Amino acid sequence: MKLNERGLLVVLSGPSGVGKGTVRKALFEMEGHDLVYSISMTTRPPREGEVDGEDYYFVSKEEFERRIREEMFIEYAEFVGHYYGTPKDKVDEQLKLGKEVVLEIEVQGALQVRKKAKDAVFVFIAPPNKEALYRRLLRRGTEDPETIQKRMEKAEREFPLAHKYDYIVVNDEVTNAADRILAIIRAEHAKTERSIYKYNQMLEVK
Repeated sequence: MKLNERGLLVVLSGPSGVGKGTVRKALFEMEGHDLVYSISMTTRPPREGEVDGEDYYFVSKEEFERRIREEMFIEYAEFVGHYYGTPKDKVDEQLKLGKEVVLEIEVQGALQVRKKAKDAVFVFIAPPNKEALYRRLLRRGTEDPETIQKRMEKAEREFPLAHKYDYIVVNDEVTNAADRILAIIRAEHAKTERSIYKYNQMLEVK
């Protein structure tokens, strides 16, 4: 029996290139969960193979800034000339249905969510070491050396912020990292503060 029927907001975050997207996809391929992915919105152009409405909502800078003015994001950030943000209405809709809503976002955005969603679960995905992060950025082959260097400098500023998260998961191997995150989600549902109301109701049933 699931004692916590309310949807759970799960924030997966970490430096660029750490493998957030790869871990998230592996997590969703696992069995025994009720996860839905909160698709972010961005002004950057699609990378090869990315699909609008599946990987991101791709919009113009003007459209994104209109949404900022109308406070339509849970969080948003700007990096290397492009905006990234989480549409508020999509998340609220899924949480009301009791879904586990997974956000895969940058560190700056995660800290914004932390201020607004006190009961969300925050997972910092870390690389095994800095060299591994640099190699992953190079392997992507989507950015020039200057942009990669900017991402590494940004990562150096973000590593110390891991203490603001509830959990740290090292992405040493994708399947292992996904396993740990699924275990975290299951444990969070069993927390007394999330499940005590339903538990007390259950005890009152004759």
